[in-house]
Amino acid sequence: MCLLIFAHQVSPLYPLLVAANRDEFHARPTAVSDFWVEYPDLFAGKDLEQGGTWMGATRGGRFAAITNYRDPAPTVIAPRSRGELPLNYLTGPDTPKSFLDKLAPRASSYAGFSLLIGNRSELWYFTNSDTLNPRCLPPGVYGLSNASLDTPWPKVERGKAQMQQLLRNDSIDHETLFDVVADRRLAEQGTVRDQNPGDSMEATLSAQFIVTEHYGTRSSTTMWRDAQGLISWREESFNAQGAKREVAEVTF
Repeated sequence: MCLLIFAHQVSPLYPLLVAANRDEFHARPTAVSDFWVEYPDLFAGKDLEQGGTWMGATRGGRFAAITNYRDPAPTVIAPRSRGELPLNYLTGPDTPKSFLDKLAPRASSYAGFSLLIGNRSELWYFTNSDTLNPRCLPPGVYGLSNASLDTPWPKVERGKAQMQQLLRNDSIDHETLFDVVADRRLAEQGTVRDQNPGDSMEATLSAQFIVTEHYGTRSSTTMWRDAQGLISWREESFNAQGAKREVAEVTF
């Protein structure tokens, strides 16, 4: 998952609103979001290469999502897959704080990540790249891409502004929520804060919705939890040309 724009405890009608894009190599095998046979209460996509997930929710009100942390420095392959972190929280018994307190001492076993986990009342943030202090997030609108929470990249700032505008409306649907992360325009020259100035992909990755032959936005997920605790979830999958392939939609 490479872009999440979310509103936590801002609207009394929608305590959690999320618009998110998963950017990945098109060759990496993936299963679209569904209830898992081995975990019947879990609704999430599945990375068929490592068995984890990038974003999911449960009937009991748990939510988790993870993004990679872009590091221009070459690193060795980490011993553990980041995708197991959302999965372990979603299928485990720990509170968000307890889960992150246990994770912090072994966080270096994973390549750089930013992790969101929560339940019906709390939402927590943790990254192993610039701090080892888990944060319980106060109500607000946030943006997360491949850096720390609310790093002011143009696509993050654009998404947060659109989410703020959306929250002024009484009615929210999946189409308008998808627009929060659907912009395919590149950031204006000079506004991109290069993580790696020598990387020719830097400008391409500045778009919210990325389209290239080998790597890009594989899926966009829009979801909300309403005041009664019901989750409405829609995931749209795309091919390498950015054309829609399939849609998974469910309420639980």
